Amino acid sequence: LPAVSPLQIRRRRLARLAGGQSSQPPTPLSTPLTSPQRETPPGPSHALALSVNAVTLATSPVGAPGTYQIKTEPTHTVAVDVDSGIENMEVEDGDRRDKRNLADKDPSSSSAPEVSGEQALQLISRILRVSWKEQGRDVIFLPSLATQFRHSPKDVYSDFKDLIGQILMEVLLVSTQTRVDSPVASLTATSQPIAASKSPNRHLSLVPPSSQGSSPMLSAPGSLGPSSLSSLATCGGPGSGSDGSSDRFTIETCKETEMLNYLIERFDSVGMEERKAPKMCSQPCVSQLLSNLRSQCISHSVLVLLGTLTQPRPPLQPSLLVPYMLCRNLPYGFIQELVRSTHQEAELFKQILTPVLLGLRMAVKECSFDTDNFKYPLMALAELCEIKFGKMHPVCSLITSMPLWCPDALSPAVGREVQSLSYLGAFFSLSVFSEDDPRVGDKYFSGPAITMENTRVVSQSLQHYLESARGDLFKIVHSILLNGETREAALSYMAAVVNRNTRKAQMQTDDKLVSTDGFMLNFLWVLQQLSMKIKLETVDPSYIFHPRCRLSMPMEETRLKTSMEELKAWLAELHDSPSKFPDPKFPTECFFLTLHTHHLSVLPACRRYIRRLRAIRELNRTVEDLRSSESQWKESPLARRHREMLKRCKTQLKKLLRAKACADAGLLDENLLRRCLQFYSMLIQLLLRIVDPAYPNVTLPLNTEVSRNFAALPEFYIEDVAEFLLFVVQYSPQVLYEPCTQDVATFLVVFTCSQSYIRNPYLMAKLVEVLFVSSPSVQPRTQRFAEMVENHPLAVKQLVPALMKFYADVEHTGATNEFYDKFTIRYHISTIFKSLWQNAGHHGTFLEEFNSGKQFVRYINMLINDTTFLLDESLESLKRIHEVQEEMKNKELWEQMPREQQQSRQSQLTQDERVCRSYLALATETVEMFHLLTKQVQKPFLRPELGPRLAAMLNFNLQQLCGPKCRDLKVENPEKYGFEPKKLLDQLTDIYLQLDCARFAKAIADDQRSYSRELFEEVISKMRKAGIKSTIAVEKFKLLSEKVEEIVAKNSQSEMDYSDAPDEFKDPLMDTLMSDPVQLPSGHIMDRSVILRHLLNSPTDPFNRQPLTESMLESGTQRTHYPGVLPA
Repeated sequence: LPAVSPLQIRRRRLARLAGGQSSQPPTPLSTPLTSPQRETPPGPSHALALSVNAVTLATSPVGAPGTYQIKTEPTHTVAVDVDSGIENMEVEDGDRRDKRNLADKDPSSSSAPEVSGEQALQLISRILRVSWKEQGRDVIFLPSLATQFRHSPKDVYSDFKDLIGQILMEVLLVSTQTRVDSPVASLTATSQPIAASKSPNRHLSLVPPSSQGSSPMLSAPGSLGPSSLSSLATCGGPGSGSDGSSDRFTIETCKETEMLNYLIERFDSVGMEERKAPKMCSQPCVSQLLSNLRSQCISHSVLVLLGTLTQPRPPLQPSLLVPYMLCRNLPYGFIQELVRSTHQEAELFKQILTPVLLGLRMAVKECSFDTDNFKYPLMALAELCEIKFGKMHPVCSLITSMPLWCPDALSPAVGREVQSLSYLGAFFSLSVFSEDDPRVGDKYFSGPAITMENTRVVSQSLQHYLESARGDLFKIVHSILLNGETREAALSYMAAVVNRNTRKAQMQTDDKLVSTDGFMLNFLWVLQQLSMKIKLETVDPSYIFHPRCRLSMPMEETRLKTSMEELKAWLAELHDSPSKFPDPKFPTECFFLTLHTHHLSVLPACRRYIRRLRAIRELNRTVEDLRSSESQWKESPLARRHREMLKRCKTQLKKLLRAKACADAGLLDENLLRRCLQFYSMLIQLLLRIVDPAYPNVTLPLNTEVSRNFAALPEFYIEDVAEFLLFVVQYSPQVLYEPCTQDVATFLVVFTCSQSYIRNPYLMAKLVEVLFVSSPSVQPRTQRFAEMVENHPLAVKQLVPALMKFYADVEHTGATNEFYDKFTIRYHISTIFKSLWQNAGHHGTFLEEFNSGKQFVRYINMLINDTTFLLDESLESLKRIHEVQEEMKNKELWEQMPREQQQSRQSQLTQDERVCRSYLALATETVEMFHLLTKQVQKPFLRPELGPRLAAMLNFNLQQLCGPKCRDLKVENPEKYGFEPKKLLDQLTDIYLQLDCARFAKAIADDQRSYSRELFEEVISKMRKAGIKSTIAVEKFKLLSEKVEEIVAKNSQSEMDYSDAPDEFKDPLMDTLMSDPVQLPSGHIMDRSVILRHLLNSPTDPFNRQPLTESMLESGTQRTHYPGVLPA
């Protein structure tokens, strides 16, 4: 035969292919092609380089009948496993063999039973569902190939790969004709496309095309194909809770979809063939043929996705593959093979996969937890990211190379930008919080018959949804981190999320500037999973001071112990020697990213939850007040205004209750809270290692010198733990029953007993508050945890003295509202003391502290101060309440008052009631503590600097309860305010009897302001009348009164004897005779009891405000005798 050039061969064959398409149309098929099947992933394909540079298929002038013309821009080379008959047909006709069997094609199969060429052709025809012999049902007749086989069967193909390529290309080119003539369209019309259903019971309708034979353009942002995702059909399973066309994903109805349907089903048919005849398909020759079929399906799918056979698709239009992936109907291994075939050509891979990634992002933006559609984009992306070849994850590399991976900030709303604009932001944005996505609350929590049980069940379902979504998010991020070339990009993105959301830690912030709570909690969950297996030995505790630390830590951030100036000097010293810092490792970076994410996610969400509960209580109170007072305003000119206010309050209340139900599902998730507790346990271990390298064998007290590493740590490292514990104890106490709780108990004991390690008294107060709320008297469900703290070996000897010291130290916190803050803090400490008093181990520590402790006297002094103020304020507010109530009882006088005055008085009544309840609760606690302490020990209360003040306080309150104006304390429903006058009188008189001795009697008698014989007689009378005390106790009190009267008579005589004493014999502050004079460093002489009493409240010289302590007082003076010194 004469030599024929490769170009001539190609032209002949393309002419045959193009010229045979005008034959009669194929017979319509009546049976479905395949139903979606799972199969084992295919092995590697044998790649052939298919170049599609400026491809033009034509053998006659453009536009002539019977021709196919396909043009593409010469921008890329497709390195895929394909032989379509376009480029790699350059073989000599003489090279073709007459005997065509698979054994000849694959020498490695010579030892296997020979499969004839005819059998191989039948296998190809059956899998591809084509025929070139005759037309029939369930097959696509290929007239061009039939003509070639009739005229020159030996010249049709060089090998089976060539034949497969010709078949697929002819089918695809034919499908570019009108729908009437398209065999693929006819096939689709009579069978179920592979993407048409998720299961046999769910079908996906195709949407009418916008124009036949072309790829519809993207109609609007957030759409897939010609319609929005929100109106698409779902492939979701039962329980999605939606119906109709609004709950489905759709695919475009276009020529490319017809082609893809065919190619995907042919790919699936290979697997079906392998399952039907596993022995035959295991033969090397057959296996090679099946591999070629797979690779050719993938290669031609690439051409379809690029638009090579029709027209190029816009780069921002979602890929045709997206709906298939969302409906989970691609054969297993199809996407993996697609990635394998294209990832080595960067530009081609980008052109194929970028529209897929953008389509998934677009789809997830339309999703919500009101259905289960959310899981499909997440699952699809997770599976894409997990595809790897060796150690390389190609899709991960592509994602991080996209401009959307971590875009630069464009506005002050950097936190919201990283959520809205970054690629993964859309996936992390799925949320159950009503502020983030109102659809969840509107669907699940807006019905009229919502019950507690329904809410609980719905919350559990939503939590399962969250767990599923977060699991896929973790797979995505984990794959990107596992991929060596993308790990840096992943860490940079995570650091950007944290650094751009630092405003979320503020107490008041603009939510529009930061990421949502749902986004941050999803992000937190992923980081928690990454940190779960980190060993603390691999974490560098000084990472935040590292020059290469990814986290932005402003110098103004409050530190545990270091001032800003000290911090600057220390950091300058550190950074002068960079060699001191080891290179940061992944465990360290991941740990600190997780720590800072907790600070910006779960804690702001907790604060929002508490604010919402407070708002609900306020609205409930307002609604109740308006309803209860309706009889007063319904006939007034303000009736319409009040009715509108009532309506608004009810509407807002429903909205807040719906938001709370959503937050219960999103925040009160025990799995989430347990993971937070476990991570905080790791943080606690790290902090304890810093303060005591001997951890876990920590000893107290800690080293007096605070290490710089600890002192320079941000204050929120400890505050966040305390704040989280406060939330958990109150709203989800069952979470505390975890093995890591022992570390939490150690943390609370160590830092509560180490006040020198924490500069901020309010941070110490938060630790105390945790002990308070976990006390069994406050939260019975945390009894086991409270016992763990109380019985901690370090707590038995250290906790009581530390709390007593803090009780006194909190008198001066440096804050503007320190005066009122101290009462709450001391109330917490008093409650803790009552609990510890019941513990045998702490009981002994109490007694030791009573007898010789340095802090006990200061503690008693502050207790006296608080009791004096709180009881005084409480009883005064009761008097004001009594006054208004009496006015309101006199209806005639009340009606005569102007309406503004009535409203003013009612407002004042409400304010007084709130103050009274608060102060009476605090006062009752301090009186009970006095009652408890004076029963066990008396000596400290009789010290010269304490006894007179205690007696004066008791006398004053007796006068309030039993004096001439005691009737002013009579109010309606006293139990509403916690006012129990009989109990209070009983406790006060008990304290008198428990301290009964000559010294205390003298202290009572010295009180000239409140004490009187008539007062004590009235007290005795009321106790007898009300039966408050036994007869014996009343008689004891009477005897004490008589002793006091004797001392009063002596005092009167002494005053007469020394009434003309010179001023130098009198105390300069109190103007009383000095019995034990001492000299101050400033030269002034004072009575010892007076100056010691002053030092208990303020450690300064009263004359010049200079620091002063008891040790600086000098007892020996020039005078050897002072008149008026009374015997003790």
